[in-house]
Amino acid sequence: MEPTDLPDLPIRPLLGDIAGTLAARGSLVLVAPPGTGKTTLVPLALPGRVVVAEPRRLAARAAAARMAGLLGEPVGRTVGYSVRGDRKTSKDTRVEVVTSGLLVRRLQHDPELAGVDTVLLDECHERHLDADLLLALLLDARAGLRPDLKLLATSATLAAERLARLLGDAPVLRVEARAHPVEVVHAPPARGERVEAAVARATRQALSEVDGDVLAFLPGVAEIRRCAALLGDVDVLPLHGRLPASAQDEALRPGPRRRVVLATAVAESSLTVPGVRAVVDSGLARVPRVDHRRGLAGLATVRVSAAVADQRAGRAGREAPGRVYRCWPAHEHGTLPRYPEPEIRTADLTRLALELACWGVPDGTGLGWWDAPPPGALDAGRSVLRALGALDGRGATERGRRMADLGLHPRLARALLDGAAAVGAHTAAQVVALLDDDRANEGVELSVRHADPREVRRLAALVGGRNPGGERGTRGRRGTGGDPALVVALAHPERLARRRSPGSPVYLMAGGTAVELPPGSGLADAEWLAVAVADREPGRAHGRVRLAARADEELALTAAPALVVEEDDVRWDGDVVANRVRRLGAIPLSSKPLRDPEALRRALREGLRAEGVGLLRWDADGLRTRERMAFLHRVLGDPWPAVDDGALLEVVDLGDARRRADLQRISGEQVVRRLLPWPAAARFDELAPDRLEVPSGSRVRVDYSGPEPVLPVKVQEVFGWTETPRLAGGRVPVVLHLLSPAGRPTAVTGDLASFWRTGYPQVRAELRGRYPKHRWPEDPMTAPPARR
Repeated sequence: MEPTDLPDLPIRPLLGDIAGTLAARGSLVLVAPPGTGKTTLVPLALPGRVVVAEPRRLAARAAAARMAGLLGEPVGRTVGYSVRGDRKTSKDTRVEVVTSGLLVRRLQHDPELAGVDTVLLDECHERHLDADLLLALLLDARAGLRPDLKLLATSATLAAERLARLLGDAPVLRVEARAHPVEVVHAPPARGERVEAAVARATRQALSEVDGDVLAFLPGVAEIRRCAALLGDVDVLPLHGRLPASAQDEALRPGPRRRVVLATAVAESSLTVPGVRAVVDSGLARVPRVDHRRGLAGLATVRVSAAVADQRAGRAGREAPGRVYRCWPAHEHGTLPRYPEPEIRTADLTRLALELACWGVPDGTGLGWWDAPPPGALDAGRSVLRALGALDGRGATERGRRMADLGLHPRLARALLDGAAAVGAHTAAQVVALLDDDRANEGVELSVRHADPREVRRLAALVGGRNPGGERGTRGRRGTGGDPALVVALAHPERLARRRSPGSPVYLMAGGTAVELPPGSGLADAEWLAVAVADREPGRAHGRVRLAARADEELALTAAPALVVEEDDVRWDGDVVANRVRRLGAIPLSSKPLRDPEALRRALREGLRAEGVGLLRWDADGLRTRERMAFLHRVLGDPWPAVDDGALLEVVDLGDARRRADLQRISGEQVVRRLLPWPAAARFDELAPDRLEVPSGSRVRVDYSGPEPVLPVKVQEVFGWTETPRLAGGRVPVVLHLLSPAGRPTAVTGDLASFWRTGYPQVRAELRGRYPKHRWPEDPMTAPPARR
């Protein structure tokens, strides 16, 4: 078809330049907004065989149908498509539209892409994981095998510079759309209003204010269903990637009456929904996210970027002036991120890791990436692949390549392969089809009756009753009641879960994460679960079970024998815990007391380190001995050792102690005395005496508990004493706490001679009236001391 025969869209005058630039330079970046014809006109104008890679199946089928319609031909003749589970091509097909993931698989089997002249990578700005991987592999293939392969990358946003550099400093061609004006109206949700209610309200406003159809963007299928229920008296058509092709086609055809099309992000670009004059934008999208620490991967609802919001708004002005109703306040628009977050930064990279291993570069080095995969996430993906037997030290195994060929996430591929061997191809296919489209299930309890029959037949045909070499332990299970749970567990063995305590809705998964069943799930009486989908909302203590099947311990051991470990659990938890424990990952299965004396002593020492040597038996003598030793270490140092907890722990002899109570039989004083240095220990009582004799003849105990030694003694017992006693070989004076006859402190001094001259007269004046029966001589220096 000549360019002049094509519709008069903005890109038509540039088709010759595009083909000429590609022929001369081999690569080109085309920046053109939706509605310019970049997806449907450019492929038809390029010479040779053209493969168009679309990020979504719906977009691939719609683009092929549109191009075939321009040629006046059925799909499958000059223009065809290939998506997972559906293909319409023939020997005459020159332009083939495929999904990015399918082209990755084709490239793995034929790195030269024999017979292909040009690959058009459409909607690169969306930054889907498969599209980023495809770009990296195409660049690698072109560098080594197909230098003549032409690459044309299209984008609806202006962020094309990095893409152009990746393509070898490719030229950038920009096309301006003849867009109709679009008025922006902000219709934020009311306080506490759910997203589907806000969208339904804005949709009714649009229907009352604008002629033509309404296209509303919601984050997911569940919200579409709830919004449709709120718009019961309106012609509502859903549009999302999980719909049958016939239902998708109906949404893309003009209807006899006004329609409301409720769509996910599939309608943002690549295809036109005819008749739309108003767009209602929830401002939300559902994107893949993974929590590596908790082992939870799934979809998260996030705010859209400004670029995506602009694309959605542009849908209202494709055919005539329109209006967009944005379900967020006007002042929040400036806080939106500029562009979407690339999936490669946030998604589960297990499938990417398998594709890289099959390509021969397990760590992805040497490839040209728009954004390189994060090393931590890639390592996590490779760990999963090794556990599934898909990866070894040399790269992808034969089993891994077989899993990759299935076109499923490696976990689901493992479940299909090993599940077919264990429970039959049909049952395994039912469960895998549902796991691949968990939104099709109604409620939390997994039910295979919700699985798409066409997808079940396709998946069953892939394994068709053959024994694919499942891992040991996955065969021979009797009965079919647990078959779905077994297949779920084969996909996610680390999500096998057991109730934490009787009656509790909280389960502990083998991976160590706690998850909670929502009320009314129908699984409340299950002791074991095979959890298919779980997520965790910010601020919640536990994850939440979204989809699960009933399991039991036998099934868990059958599905995940590699997770079963026996280990000695010896630790201190307020007392010695010593058991030989059998676990399935983090889930305890059984426990027997352990009687290993050395292990018990290790736990006791752990307890002493955690709680201190106060666990030993300490009487007053023992504490004073420790204080005297600490005093000598502080003032004399070597050879007098420290007697802190750490030092005492080194010399504690636990003997036959086995539990906390046994520690109370160990004398703390004896532990301290083990540290006495010899031969210096012979002077211990001389350097740090327990008691000192005072002039009255009493032997008074010295208090070493403070920073300096203290001798508490009654004033009458030290009459005539002028020399302050000194300890530690005369280095440290004792501080005297002089007491009243009732034993109360009246004065503190380290210089007795000075006290008798200046302090005693005041003490005498204060106390002789209070204690008249006691002697209070005017001259204490000559008065005889007395005990009483």
